[in-house]
Amino acid sequence: MAFNRFLWQLLLLVVLFGGQLGITSSQVQNQTGFNLVGLSLNLTFVKMAARNAECDLVMNRTPAERCTFVKNTPDCDMEDGFINYLNVVFCLLPPNLTPFTITLCCMWLFFLFMILGLTASKFFCPNLSAISSSLHLTHNVAGVTFLALGNGAPDIFSAMAAFSHPHTAGLAVGALFGAGVFVTTVVAGSVSLFKPFAVASRPFLRDVIFYMVAVFWTFLMLYRGTTTLGETLGYLSLYVLYVLTVIISTYIYKRQRNYVNTSNQNAPHIQEFPSSDSSDDDLPNLTGGNIQQDYESEYRPLLPYSEPTSRILLSSLNPVDSRKWRRKSWRWRVLKVLKTPLEVLLLLCVPVVDPDKEDKNWRRPLNCLHLVIAPVVCVLAFQSGKYGNYMIQEQFPLWVLILLLGFFLAAIVFCTTTNDHPPKYHAVFALLGFVVSAVLISAAASEVVSLLHMLGVVLSLSNTVLGLTLLAWGNSIGDCFSDITIAQQGYPRMAISACFGGIIFNMVIGVGLGCLVQMVKTNSDVQFESEGLLTWILAGSLGLSLVLSFIIVPLSQFHLGRTYGIFLLAFYVIFLIIALFTEFGTIHT
Repeated sequence: MAFNRFLWQLLLLVVLFGGQLGITSSQVQNQTGFNLVGLSLNLTFVKMAARNAECDLVMNRTPAERCTFVKNTPDCDMEDGFINYLNVVFCLLPPNLTPFTITLCCMWLFFLFMILGLTASKFFCPNLSAISSSLHLTHNVAGVTFLALGNGAPDIFSAMAAFSHPHTAGLAVGALFGAGVFVTTVVAGSVSLFKPFAVASRPFLRDVIFYMVAVFWTFLMLYRGTTTLGETLGYLSLYVLYVLTVIISTYIYKRQRNYVNTSNQNAPHIQEFPSSDSSDDDLPNLTGGNIQQDYESEYRPLLPYSEPTSRILLSSLNPVDSRKWRRKSWRWRVLKVLKTPLEVLLLLCVPVVDPDKEDKNWRRPLNCLHLVIAPVVCVLAFQSGKYGNYMIQEQFPLWVLILLLGFFLAAIVFCTTTNDHPPKYHAVFALLGFVVSAVLISAAASEVVSLLHMLGVVLSLSNTVLGLTLLAWGNSIGDCFSDITIAQQGYPRMAISACFGGIIFNMVIGVGLGCLVQMVKTNSDVQFESEGLLTWILAGSLGLSLVLSFIIVPLSQFHLGRTYGIFLLAFYVIFLIIALFTEFGTIHT
Protein backbone atom coordinates (compact mmCIF):
# COMPACT_ATOMS: atom_id res chain seq x y z
CA MET A 1 0.00 0.00 0.00
CA ALA A 2 2.71 2.43 1.01
CA PHE A 3 4.80 1.58 -2.03
CA ASN A 4 1.85 2.04 -4.40
CA ARG A 5 0.92 5.35 -2.78
CA PHE A 6 4.53 6.50 -3.08
CA LEU A 7 4.61 5.66 -6.79
CA TRP A 8 1.44 7.61 -7.44
CA GLN A 9 2.70 10.62 -5.49
CA LEU A 10 6.05 10.50 -7.28
CA LEU A 11 4.33 10.32 -10.67
CA LEU A 12 2.09 13.27 -9.85
CA LEU A 13 5.04 15.29 -8.57
CA VAL A 14 7.04 14.70 -11.74
CA VAL A 15 4.08 15.74 -13.87
CA LEU A 16 3.17 18.77 -11.79
CA PHE A 17 6.43 20.34 -10.89
CA GLY A 18 9.13 19.25 -13.33
CA GLY A 19 11.81 19.24 -10.68
CA GLN A 20 10.83 22.28 -8.58
CA LEU A 21 10.17 20.36 -5.40
CA GLY A 22 12.01 22.24 -2.68
CA ILE A 23 11.55 25.30 -0.52
CA THR A 24 14.07 26.59 2.00
CA SER A 25 13.36 27.44 5.62
CA SER A 26 14.24 31.09 4.97
CA GLN A 27 11.58 31.24 2.25
CA VAL A 28 8.99 29.89 4.65
CA GLN A 29 10.06 32.42 7.27
CA ASN A 30 9.85 35.32 4.79
CA GLN A 31 6.43 34.24 3.54
CA THR A 32 4.80 33.66 6.92
CA GLY A 33 6.53 36.26 9.06
CA PHE A 34 7.21 33.89 11.96
CA ASN A 35 10.55 33.16 13.52
CA LEU A 36 11.50 29.56 14.28
CA VAL A 37 10.50 29.72 17.94
CA GLY A 38 7.11 31.24 17.21
CA LEU A 39 6.58 28.78 14.40
CA SER A 40 7.29 25.84 16.70
CA LEU A 41 4.84 27.11 19.32
CA ASN A 42 2.13 27.67 16.72
CA LEU A 43 2.59 24.21 15.22
CA THR A 44 2.29 22.64 18.66
CA PHE A 45 -0.94 24.55 19.21
CA VAL A 46 -2.25 23.41 15.83
CA LYS A 47 -1.54 19.75 16.70
CA MET A 48 -3.62 20.10 19.86
CA ALA A 49 -6.49 21.98 18.23
CA ALA A 50 -6.66 19.86 15.08
CA ARG A 51 -7.67 16.64 16.81
CA ASN A 52 -11.30 17.75 17.14
CA ALA A 53 -11.46 20.05 14.12
CA GLU A 54 -12.89 19.58 10.65
CA CYS A 55 -10.67 19.54 7.62
CA ASP A 56 -12.57 22.43 6.03
CA LEU A 57 -11.01 24.75 8.64
CA VAL A 58 -7.51 24.29 7.24
CA MET A 59 -7.80 27.41 5.07
CA ASN A 60 -8.36 29.48 8.23
CA ARG A 61 -4.80 28.64 9.31
CA THR A 62 -1.65 30.36 8.20
CA PRO A 63 0.31 28.70 5.37
CA ALA A 64 2.96 27.45 7.80
CA GLU A 65 0.36 25.77 10.03
CA ARG A 66 -1.64 24.00 7.33
CA CYS A 67 0.63 21.00 6.87
CA THR A 68 0.62 20.19 10.59
CA PHE A 69 -3.13 20.75 10.74
CA VAL A 70 -3.73 18.32 7.87
CA LYS A 71 -1.45 15.64 9.34
CA ASN A 72 -3.05 15.82 12.79
CA THR A 73 -6.70 16.15 11.82
CA PRO A 74 -8.49 12.80 11.51
CA ASP A 75 -11.05 14.38 9.19
CA CYS A 76 -8.25 15.05 6.67
CA ASP A 77 -7.27 11.38 6.38
CA MET A 78 -7.76 10.23 2.78
CA GLU A 79 -8.50 6.55 3.24
CA ASP A 80 -9.49 5.96 -0.39
CA GLY A 81 -7.27 6.76 -3.34
CA PHE A 82 -3.60 6.23 -4.10
CA ILE A 83 -2.65 9.88 -3.54
CA ASN A 84 -3.26 12.00 -0.47
CA TYR A 85 -3.99 15.23 -2.32
CA LEU A 86 -4.21 17.32 0.84
CA ASN A 87 -0.63 16.35 1.71
CA VAL A 88 0.44 17.17 -1.84
CA VAL A 89 -1.07 20.66 -1.68
CA PHE A 90 -0.20 21.63 1.90
CA CYS A 91 2.92 19.60 2.76
CA LEU A 92 4.87 18.69 -0.38
CA LEU A 93 4.55 22.06 -2.08
CA PRO A 94 5.32 25.65 -1.09
CA PRO A 95 2.23 27.84 -0.43
CA ASN A 96 3.01 30.23 -3.31
CA LEU A 97 2.46 27.38 -5.79
CA THR A 98 -1.05 26.58 -4.57
CA PRO A 99 -2.87 28.28 -7.51
CA PHE A 100 -0.59 26.51 -9.98
CA THR A 101 -1.17 23.22 -8.17
CA ILE A 102 -4.94 23.65 -8.30
CA THR A 103 -4.76 24.28 -12.05
CA LEU A 104 -2.75 21.13 -12.66
CA CYS A 105 -5.00 19.12 -10.35
CA CYS A 106 -7.93 20.18 -12.55
CA MET A 107 -5.99 18.85 -15.55
CA TRP A 108 -5.40 15.61 -13.62
CA LEU A 109 -9.16 15.52 -12.92
CA PHE A 110 -9.82 15.76 -16.67
CA PHE A 111 -7.44 12.85 -17.21
CA LEU A 112 -9.25 10.78 -14.57
CA PHE A 113 -12.56 11.46 -16.30
CA MET A 114 -10.92 10.29 -19.52
CA ILE A 115 -9.91 7.05 -17.79
CA LEU A 116 -13.47 6.57 -16.58
CA GLY A 117 -14.95 7.23 -20.01
CA LEU A 118 -12.51 5.07 -21.96
CA THR A 119 -12.68 2.13 -19.57
CA ALA A 120 -16.47 2.19 -19.50
CA SER A 121 -17.07 2.65 -23.24
CA LYS A 122 -14.25 0.60 -24.78
CA PHE A 123 -13.90 -2.24 -22.28
CA PHE A 124 -16.67 -2.39 -19.66
CA CYS A 125 -19.70 -2.05 -22.00
CA PRO A 126 -18.48 -4.46 -24.75
CA ASN A 127 -17.77 -7.18 -22.19
CA LEU A 128 -21.20 -6.65 -20.62
CA SER A 129 -22.71 -6.95 -24.09
CA ALA A 130 -20.82 -10.22 -24.63
CA ILE A 131 -22.03 -11.56 -21.26
CA SER A 132 -25.65 -10.67 -22.04
CA SER A 133 -25.32 -12.32 -25.47
CA SER A 134 -23.92 -15.47 -23.87
CA LEU A 135 -26.88 -15.53 -21.47
CA HIS A 136 -29.31 -14.97 -24.42
CA LEU A 137 -31.04 -12.01 -22.76
CA THR A 138 -33.64 -9.96 -24.64
CA HIS A 139 -32.95 -6.34 -25.54
CA ASN A 140 -35.22 -5.00 -22.79
CA VAL A 141 -33.74 -7.12 -20.01
CA ALA A 142 -30.19 -6.42 -21.17
CA GLY A 143 -31.00 -2.71 -21.47
CA VAL A 144 -32.26 -2.27 -17.91
CA THR A 145 -29.55 -4.50 -16.38
CA PHE A 146 -26.21 -4.93 -18.15
CA LEU A 147 -26.45 -1.93 -20.50
CA ALA A 148 -27.62 0.32 -17.67
CA LEU A 149 -24.70 -0.89 -15.56
CA GLY A 150 -22.27 -0.20 -18.39
CA ASN A 151 -23.58 3.30 -19.06
CA GLY A 152 -23.82 4.21 -15.38
CA ALA A 153 -20.60 2.62 -14.16
CA PRO A 154 -18.75 5.94 -13.54
CA ASP A 155 -21.70 7.39 -11.60
CA ILE A 156 -22.23 4.23 -9.56
CA PHE A 157 -18.59 3.69 -8.61
CA SER A 158 -18.16 7.41 -7.85
CA ALA A 159 -21.18 7.26 -5.55
CA MET A 160 -19.91 4.13 -3.80
CA ALA A 161 -16.51 5.77 -3.29
CA ALA A 162 -18.12 8.94 -1.94
CA PHE A 163 -20.33 7.05 0.52
CA SER A 164 -17.21 5.54 2.12
CA HIS A 165 -16.95 8.62 4.36
CA PRO A 166 -19.78 10.75 5.82
CA HIS A 167 -18.05 14.00 4.84
CA THR A 168 -17.84 13.03 1.16
CA ALA A 169 -21.36 11.58 0.98
CA GLY A 170 -22.44 15.04 -0.18
CA LEU A 171 -20.43 14.41 -3.34
CA ALA A 172 -22.57 11.38 -4.14
CA VAL A 173 -25.82 13.19 -3.37
CA GLY A 174 -24.78 16.22 -5.40
CA ALA A 175 -23.54 14.11 -8.30
CA LEU A 176 -26.58 11.82 -8.52
CA PHE A 177 -29.14 14.59 -8.03
CA GLY A 178 -27.13 17.00 -10.18
CA ALA A 179 -26.75 14.44 -12.95
CA GLY A 180 -30.49 13.75 -12.71
CA VAL A 181 -31.33 17.43 -13.18
CA PHE A 182 -28.74 17.74 -15.98
CA VAL A 183 -29.94 14.68 -17.91
CA THR A 184 -33.69 15.32 -17.53
CA THR A 185 -33.34 18.99 -18.54
CA VAL A 186 -30.23 19.67 -20.63
CA VAL A 187 -29.99 16.30 -22.39
CA ALA A 188 -33.73 15.81 -22.86
CA GLY A 189 -34.12 19.44 -23.89
CA SER A 190 -31.30 19.19 -26.42
CA VAL A 191 -32.85 16.06 -27.95
CA SER A 192 -36.18 17.90 -28.27
CA LEU A 193 -34.47 20.88 -29.88
CA PHE A 194 -32.52 18.86 -32.44
CA LYS A 195 -35.30 16.38 -33.30
CA PRO A 196 -38.91 17.12 -32.23
CA PHE A 197 -40.84 13.87 -31.94
CA ALA A 198 -43.70 12.00 -30.25
CA VAL A 199 -42.44 10.16 -27.16
CA ALA A 200 -43.56 6.60 -26.32
CA SER A 201 -46.37 7.25 -23.84
CA ARG A 202 -46.43 4.23 -21.52
CA PRO A 203 -42.62 3.77 -21.24
CA PHE A 204 -42.23 7.51 -20.60
CA LEU A 205 -44.84 7.58 -17.82
CA ARG A 206 -43.41 4.36 -16.34
CA ASP A 207 -39.86 5.75 -16.18
CA VAL A 208 -40.90 9.14 -14.79
CA ILE A 209 -43.09 7.57 -12.07
CA PHE A 210 -40.36 5.18 -10.92
CA TYR A 211 -37.79 7.98 -10.94
CA MET A 212 -40.05 10.24 -8.87
CA VAL A 213 -40.49 7.45 -6.33
CA ALA A 214 -36.69 6.94 -6.18
CA VAL A 215 -36.09 10.68 -5.72
CA PHE A 216 -38.71 10.93 -2.97
CA TRP A 217 -37.27 7.90 -1.16
CA THR A 218 -33.77 9.37 -1.37
CA PHE A 219 -35.11 12.69 -0.07
CA LEU A 220 -36.61 10.93 2.95
CA MET A 221 -33.27 9.28 3.77
CA LEU A 222 -31.49 12.63 3.55
CA TYR A 223 -34.17 14.34 5.64
CA ARG A 224 -33.90 11.71 8.38
CA GLY A 225 -30.09 11.75 8.18
CA THR A 226 -29.76 7.99 8.44
CA THR A 227 -30.88 4.73 6.86
CA THR A 228 -31.07 1.18 8.15
CA LEU A 229 -30.27 -2.13 6.48
CA GLY A 230 -33.95 -2.95 5.91
CA GLU A 231 -34.59 0.43 4.29
CA THR A 232 -31.56 0.01 2.05
CA LEU A 233 -32.65 -3.44 0.89
CA GLY A 234 -36.13 -2.07 0.22
CA TYR A 235 -34.59 0.81 -1.69
CA LEU A 236 -32.62 -1.62 -3.87
CA SER A 237 -35.72 -3.74 -4.43
CA LEU A 238 -37.28 -0.71 -6.11
CA TYR A 239 -35.07 -1.31 -9.13
CA VAL A 240 -35.93 -5.02 -9.11
CA LEU A 241 -39.59 -3.98 -9.30
CA TYR A 242 -38.73 -1.63 -12.16
CA VAL A 243 -37.01 -4.42 -14.11
CA LEU A 244 -39.97 -6.75 -13.56
CA THR A 245 -42.34 -4.01 -14.75
CA VAL A 246 -40.31 -3.57 -17.94
CA ILE A 247 -40.30 -7.32 -18.62
CA ILE A 248 -44.04 -7.75 -17.95
CA SER A 249 -45.04 -4.70 -19.99
CA THR A 250 -42.89 -5.89 -22.88
CA TYR A 251 -44.48 -9.34 -22.74
CA ILE A 252 -48.00 -7.85 -22.73
CA TYR A 253 -47.17 -5.54 -25.62
CA LYS A 254 -45.72 -8.39 -27.71
CA ARG A 255 -48.83 -10.52 -27.13
CA GLN A 256 -51.06 -7.67 -28.22
CA ARG A 257 -48.93 -7.06 -31.31
CA ASN A 258 -48.92 -10.75 -32.26
CA TYR A 259 -52.71 -10.83 -31.88
CA VAL A 260 -53.10 -7.83 -34.18
CA ASN A 261 -50.70 -9.30 -36.73
CA THR A 262 -52.60 -12.59 -36.70
CA SER A 263 -55.91 -10.79 -37.22
CA ASN A 264 -54.55 -8.77 -40.13
CA GLN A 265 -52.42 -11.44 -41.77
CA ASN A 266 -54.60 -11.41 -44.90
CA ALA A 267 -54.49 -7.62 -45.21
CA PRO A 268 -52.09 -6.01 -47.77
CA HIS A 269 -48.66 -5.34 -46.32
CA ILE A 270 -48.07 -1.78 -45.22
CA GLN A 271 -44.82 -0.62 -43.69
CA GLU A 272 -45.30 -0.15 -39.96
CA PHE A 273 -43.75 2.57 -37.89
CA PRO A 274 -43.27 2.37 -34.14
CA SER A 275 -46.29 3.59 -32.22
CA SER A 276 -46.18 5.74 -29.13
CA ASP A 277 -46.39 2.55 -27.04
CA SER A 278 -43.71 0.63 -28.91
CA SER A 279 -41.23 -1.54 -27.08
CA ASP A 280 -37.50 -1.06 -27.12
CA ASP A 281 -37.16 -4.39 -28.91
CA ASP A 282 -38.78 -2.81 -31.98
CA LEU A 283 -36.12 -0.16 -32.23
CA PRO A 284 -33.30 -0.74 -34.72
CA ASN A 285 -30.02 -2.10 -33.50
CA LEU A 286 -27.37 0.61 -33.48
CA THR A 287 -24.49 -1.52 -32.34
CA GLY A 288 -23.12 -1.63 -35.83
CA GLY A 289 -22.55 -5.38 -35.83
CA ASN A 290 -23.59 -5.94 -39.45
CA ILE A 291 -21.71 -2.86 -40.61
CA GLN A 292 -18.59 -4.06 -38.81
CA GLN A 293 -18.83 -7.50 -40.39
CA ASP A 294 -19.32 -6.04 -43.89
CA TYR A 295 -16.42 -3.68 -43.31
CA GLU A 296 -14.13 -6.54 -42.26
CA SER A 297 -15.21 -8.79 -45.14
CA GLU A 298 -14.34 -6.07 -47.64
CA TYR A 299 -10.71 -6.10 -46.50
CA ARG A 300 -10.49 -9.85 -45.96
CA PRO A 301 -7.69 -11.44 -48.09
CA LEU A 302 -8.79 -13.63 -51.01
CA LEU A 303 -6.26 -16.37 -50.27
CA PRO A 304 -5.80 -18.04 -46.85
CA TYR A 305 -3.18 -16.22 -44.82
CA SER A 306 -1.90 -17.02 -41.35
CA GLU A 307 -0.63 -13.92 -39.60
CA PRO A 308 2.48 -14.36 -37.39
CA THR A 309 1.90 -14.32 -33.63
CA SER A 310 4.19 -11.33 -33.06
CA ARG A 311 2.34 -9.30 -35.68
CA ILE A 312 -1.01 -10.20 -34.13
CA LEU A 313 0.23 -8.92 -30.79
CA LEU A 314 1.50 -5.62 -32.22
CA SER A 315 -1.63 -4.99 -34.28
CA SER A 316 -3.82 -5.80 -31.27
CA LEU A 317 -2.07 -3.11 -29.22
CA ASN A 318 -2.57 -0.45 -31.93
CA PRO A 319 -5.77 1.51 -31.13
CA VAL A 320 -5.52 3.70 -34.24
CA ASP A 321 -7.31 2.64 -37.43
CA SER A 322 -5.38 4.17 -40.34
CA ARG A 323 -8.44 4.28 -42.60
CA LYS A 324 -10.52 5.96 -39.91
CA TRP A 325 -7.64 8.34 -39.13
CA ARG A 326 -7.68 9.71 -42.69
CA ARG A 327 -11.42 10.34 -42.65
CA LYS A 328 -11.66 12.13 -39.29
CA SER A 329 -11.23 15.83 -38.50
CA TRP A 330 -8.16 17.34 -36.87
CA ARG A 331 -10.02 17.73 -33.53
CA TRP A 332 -10.69 14.00 -33.44
CA ARG A 333 -7.03 13.32 -34.26
CA VAL A 334 -5.76 15.57 -31.45
CA LEU A 335 -8.04 13.87 -28.92
CA LYS A 336 -7.00 10.48 -30.26
CA VAL A 337 -3.32 11.31 -29.76
CA LEU A 338 -4.06 12.23 -26.14
CA LYS A 339 -6.01 9.02 -25.55
CA THR A 340 -3.70 6.60 -27.38
CA PRO A 341 -1.15 5.98 -24.55
CA LEU A 342 -4.00 5.31 -22.13
CA GLU A 343 -5.75 3.01 -24.61
CA VAL A 344 -2.57 1.00 -25.13
CA LEU A 345 -2.19 0.48 -21.37
CA LEU A 346 -5.82 -0.56 -21.08
CA LEU A 347 -5.47 -2.94 -24.03
CA LEU A 348 -2.61 -4.61 -22.17
CA CYS A 349 -4.66 -5.01 -19.00
CA VAL A 350 -8.27 -5.63 -20.04
CA PRO A 351 -9.48 -8.35 -22.45
CA VAL A 352 -12.43 -7.46 -24.70
CA VAL A 353 -14.85 -9.97 -26.24
CA ASP A 354 -16.84 -8.50 -29.13
CA PRO A 355 -19.84 -10.67 -30.12
CA ASP A 356 -20.37 -8.59 -33.29
CA LYS A 357 -17.07 -9.70 -34.82
CA GLU A 358 -16.66 -13.01 -36.59
CA ASP A 359 -13.70 -14.06 -34.44
CA LYS A 360 -15.22 -12.50 -31.27
CA ASN A 361 -12.07 -10.32 -31.03
CA TRP A 362 -9.93 -13.36 -30.22
CA ARG A 363 -6.25 -12.34 -30.12
CA ARG A 364 -4.33 -15.37 -28.89
CA PRO A 365 -1.00 -13.74 -27.84
CA LEU A 366 -2.69 -10.72 -26.27
CA ASN A 367 -5.36 -12.80 -24.51
CA CYS A 368 -2.66 -15.04 -23.04
CA LEU A 369 -0.85 -11.91 -21.87
CA HIS A 370 -4.11 -10.77 -20.26
CA LEU A 371 -4.11 -13.88 -18.08
CA VAL A 372 -0.79 -12.73 -16.63
CA ILE A 373 -1.36 -8.96 -16.34
CA ALA A 374 -5.08 -8.63 -15.59
CA PRO A 375 -5.16 -10.51 -12.24
CA VAL A 376 -2.09 -8.63 -10.99
CA VAL A 377 -3.70 -5.31 -11.95
CA CYS A 378 -6.81 -6.31 -9.99
CA VAL A 379 -4.76 -7.05 -6.87
CA LEU A 380 -2.76 -3.81 -7.11
CA ALA A 381 -5.76 -1.57 -7.92
CA PHE A 382 -8.46 -3.14 -5.74
CA GLN A 383 -9.43 -0.77 -2.90
CA SER A 384 -6.67 1.64 -3.93
CA GLY A 385 -3.85 -0.88 -3.55
CA LYS A 386 -4.87 -2.19 -0.14
CA TYR A 387 -3.67 -5.70 -1.04
CA GLY A 388 -0.60 -4.62 -3.01
CA ASN A 389 1.75 -5.43 -0.15
CA TYR A 390 -0.31 -8.20 1.42
CA MET A 391 1.90 -11.11 2.53
CA ILE A 392 0.66 -14.70 2.73
CA GLN A 393 1.66 -15.91 6.22
CA GLU A 394 3.91 -12.82 6.31
CA GLN A 395 6.37 -14.49 3.93
CA PHE A 396 5.09 -14.57 0.35
CA PRO A 397 3.56 -11.57 -1.52
CA LEU A 398 0.04 -12.16 -2.80
CA TRP A 399 0.68 -10.46 -6.13
CA VAL A 400 3.62 -12.82 -6.84
CA LEU A 401 1.37 -15.84 -6.30
CA ILE A 402 -1.24 -14.34 -8.65
CA LEU A 403 1.49 -13.65 -11.21
CA LEU A 404 2.73 -17.26 -11.13
CA LEU A 405 -0.79 -18.61 -11.50
CA GLY A 406 -1.31 -16.27 -14.44
CA PHE A 407 1.82 -17.56 -16.17
CA PHE A 408 0.62 -21.13 -15.65
CA LEU A 409 -2.83 -20.45 -17.14
CA ALA A 410 -1.37 -18.43 -20.01
CA ALA A 411 0.96 -21.30 -20.95
CA ILE A 412 -1.94 -23.76 -20.99
CA VAL A 413 -4.11 -21.49 -23.16
CA PHE A 414 -1.27 -20.68 -25.55
CA CYS A 415 -0.42 -24.35 -26.08
CA THR A 416 -4.01 -25.56 -26.53
CA THR A 417 -5.38 -22.84 -28.87
CA THR A 418 -4.67 -21.41 -32.32
CA ASN A 419 -4.52 -17.89 -33.70
CA ASP A 420 -7.41 -18.38 -36.12
CA HIS A 421 -10.24 -19.74 -33.98
CA PRO A 422 -11.35 -18.71 -30.47
CA PRO A 423 -11.68 -21.50 -27.90
CA LYS A 424 -15.03 -22.66 -26.57
CA TYR A 425 -14.34 -20.96 -23.25
CA HIS A 426 -13.63 -17.57 -24.87
CA ALA A 427 -16.66 -16.10 -23.04
CA VAL A 428 -14.67 -16.45 -19.78
CA PHE A 429 -12.42 -13.65 -21.04
CA ALA A 430 -15.50 -11.39 -21.14
CA LEU A 431 -16.03 -12.09 -17.44
CA LEU A 432 -12.34 -11.38 -16.75
CA GLY A 433 -12.55 -8.13 -18.73
CA PHE A 434 -15.68 -7.14 -16.82
CA VAL A 435 -13.98 -7.68 -13.45
CA VAL A 436 -10.76 -5.87 -14.39
CA SER A 437 -12.53 -2.88 -15.95
CA ALA A 438 -14.83 -2.64 -12.91
CA VAL A 439 -11.82 -2.57 -10.57
CA LEU A 440 -10.11 0.11 -12.69
CA ILE A 441 -13.27 2.22 -12.84
CA SER A 442 -13.63 1.91 -9.07
CA ALA A 443 -10.00 2.97 -8.54
CA ALA A 444 -10.36 5.97 -10.87
CA ALA A 445 -13.65 6.94 -9.20
CA SER A 446 -11.95 6.88 -5.79
CA GLU A 447 -9.26 9.21 -7.12
CA VAL A 448 -11.92 11.55 -8.51
CA VAL A 449 -13.74 11.69 -5.17
CA SER A 450 -10.49 12.29 -3.23
CA LEU A 451 -9.41 15.00 -5.67
CA LEU A 452 -12.79 16.75 -5.56
CA HIS A 453 -12.73 16.61 -1.76
CA MET A 454 -9.35 18.36 -1.81
CA LEU A 455 -10.64 21.01 -4.24
CA GLY A 456 -13.62 21.59 -1.98
CA VAL A 457 -11.34 22.12 1.02
CA VAL A 458 -8.93 24.46 -0.79
CA LEU A 459 -11.61 26.47 -2.63
CA SER A 460 -14.00 26.47 0.36
CA LEU A 461 -16.77 24.84 -1.70
CA SER A 462 -19.23 22.31 -0.36
CA ASN A 463 -19.14 18.73 -1.57
CA THR A 464 -22.68 19.09 -2.87
CA VAL A 465 -21.72 21.91 -5.25
CA LEU A 466 -18.71 19.98 -6.50
CA GLY A 467 -20.94 16.96 -7.00
CA LEU A 468 -23.71 18.74 -8.91
CA THR A 469 -21.21 20.59 -11.14
CA LEU A 470 -17.84 18.95 -11.84
CA LEU A 471 -18.70 15.35 -10.94
CA ALA A 472 -22.17 15.42 -12.52
CA TRP A 473 -20.95 17.15 -15.69
CA GLY A 474 -17.96 14.87 -16.05
CA ASN A 475 -20.07 11.72 -15.74
CA SER A 476 -22.98 12.98 -17.88
CA ILE A 477 -21.39 14.92 -20.73
CA GLY A 478 -20.69 11.73 -22.67
CA ASP A 479 -24.35 10.68 -22.35
CA CYS A 480 -25.37 14.14 -23.57
CA PHE A 481 -23.37 13.93 -26.81
CA SER A 482 -24.28 10.29 -27.47
CA ASP A 483 -28.02 10.90 -26.98
CA ILE A 484 -27.95 13.98 -29.23
CA THR A 485 -26.11 11.97 -31.88
CA ILE A 486 -28.70 9.17 -31.68
CA ALA A 487 -31.49 11.74 -32.04
CA GLN A 488 -29.83 13.34 -35.06
CA GLN A 489 -29.58 9.89 -36.67
CA GLY A 490 -33.36 9.63 -36.51
CA TYR A 491 -33.91 7.73 -33.24
CA PRO A 492 -35.01 10.37 -30.69
CA ARG A 493 -37.17 7.85 -28.79
CA MET A 494 -34.15 5.75 -28.01
CA ALA A 495 -32.32 8.87 -26.82
CA ILE A 496 -35.14 10.01 -24.50
CA SER A 497 -35.51 6.47 -23.13
CA ALA A 498 -31.80 6.49 -22.28
CA CYS A 499 -32.25 9.84 -20.50
CA PHE A 500 -34.82 8.58 -18.01
CA GLY A 501 -34.06 4.86 -17.87
CA GLY A 502 -30.35 5.18 -17.08
CA ILE A 503 -30.61 7.69 -14.24
CA ILE A 504 -33.09 5.46 -12.37
CA PHE A 505 -30.43 2.77 -12.27
CA ASN A 506 -27.69 5.24 -11.31
CA MET A 507 -29.59 6.68 -8.37
CA VAL A 508 -31.08 3.50 -6.90
CA ILE A 509 -28.01 1.31 -7.36
CA GLY A 510 -25.52 4.10 -6.63
CA VAL A 511 -27.12 5.15 -3.34
CA GLY A 512 -28.29 1.64 -2.39
CA LEU A 513 -24.98 -0.16 -3.00
CA GLY A 514 -23.01 2.72 -1.50
CA CYS A 515 -25.02 2.50 1.72
CA LEU A 516 -24.91 -1.29 1.74
CA VAL A 517 -21.12 -1.44 1.34
CA GLN A 518 -20.67 1.14 4.08
CA MET A 519 -22.92 -0.87 6.43
CA VAL A 520 -20.86 -4.00 5.82
CA LYS A 521 -17.66 -2.10 6.61
CA THR A 522 -18.87 -0.36 9.77
CA ASN A 523 -21.56 -2.80 11.03
CA SER A 524 -23.81 0.20 11.70
CA ASP A 525 -26.41 2.37 10.01
CA VAL A 526 -25.27 4.93 7.44
CA GLN A 527 -25.29 8.56 8.54
CA PHE A 528 -25.80 11.45 6.10
CA GLU A 529 -24.38 14.92 6.74
CA SER A 530 -26.68 17.36 4.98
CA GLU A 531 -25.26 20.48 3.33
CA GLY A 532 -28.27 22.44 4.57
CA LEU A 533 -30.44 24.51 2.22
CA LEU A 534 -28.46 23.53 -0.87
CA THR A 535 -29.39 19.85 -0.51
CA TRP A 536 -33.09 20.66 -0.34
CA ILE A 537 -32.84 22.99 -3.35
CA LEU A 538 -31.14 20.20 -5.28
CA ALA A 539 -33.73 17.56 -4.36
CA GLY A 540 -36.61 19.98 -4.87
CA SER A 541 -35.37 21.05 -8.30
CA LEU A 542 -35.07 17.47 -9.50
CA GLY A 543 -38.50 16.59 -8.16
CA LEU A 544 -40.02 19.74 -9.70
CA SER A 545 -38.51 19.00 -13.12
CA LEU A 546 -39.97 15.48 -13.06
CA VAL A 547 -43.41 16.68 -11.93
CA LEU A 548 -43.48 19.34 -14.64
CA SER A 549 -42.49 16.79 -17.29
CA PHE A 550 -45.12 14.40 -15.93
CA ILE A 551 -47.79 17.13 -16.41
CA ILE A 552 -46.61 18.99 -19.52
CA VAL A 553 -45.78 16.03 -21.77
CA PRO A 554 -49.23 14.34 -21.53
CA LEU A 555 -50.92 17.73 -22.00
CA SER A 556 -48.94 18.20 -25.21
CA GLN A 557 -50.14 14.75 -26.37
CA PHE A 558 -46.65 13.30 -25.77
CA HIS A 559 -45.10 15.48 -28.47
CA LEU A 560 -41.73 16.92 -27.47
CA GLY A 561 -41.08 20.04 -29.52
CA ARG A 562 -38.58 22.88 -29.51
CA THR A 563 -40.66 24.93 -27.04
CA TYR A 564 -40.42 22.13 -24.50
CA GLY A 565 -36.67 21.85 -25.12
CA ILE A 566 -36.14 25.57 -24.52
CA PHE A 567 -38.19 25.34 -21.33
CA LEU A 568 -36.02 22.51 -19.99
CA LEU A 569 -32.77 24.33 -20.78
CA ALA A 570 -34.07 27.51 -19.10
CA PHE A 571 -35.09 25.45 -16.07
CA TYR A 572 -31.53 24.11 -15.68
CA VAL A 573 -29.98 27.59 -15.99
CA ILE A 574 -32.31 28.94 -13.28
CA PHE A 575 -31.59 25.93 -11.06
CA LEU A 576 -27.81 26.38 -11.44
CA ILE A 577 -28.00 30.10 -10.64
CA ILE A 578 -30.06 29.45 -7.50
CA ALA A 579 -27.68 26.67 -6.38
CA LEU A 580 -24.59 28.86 -6.81
CA PHE A 581 -26.22 31.84 -5.07
CA THR A 582 -27.09 29.52 -2.18
CA GLU A 583 -23.52 28.21 -2.01
CA PHE A 584 -22.02 31.71 -1.82
CA GLY A 585 -24.51 32.88 0.81
CA THR A 586 -26.62 35.23 -1.32
CA ILE A 587 -29.63 33.00 -0.71
CA HIS A 588 -29.92 31.69 2.84
CA THR A 589 -32.47 30.68 5.45
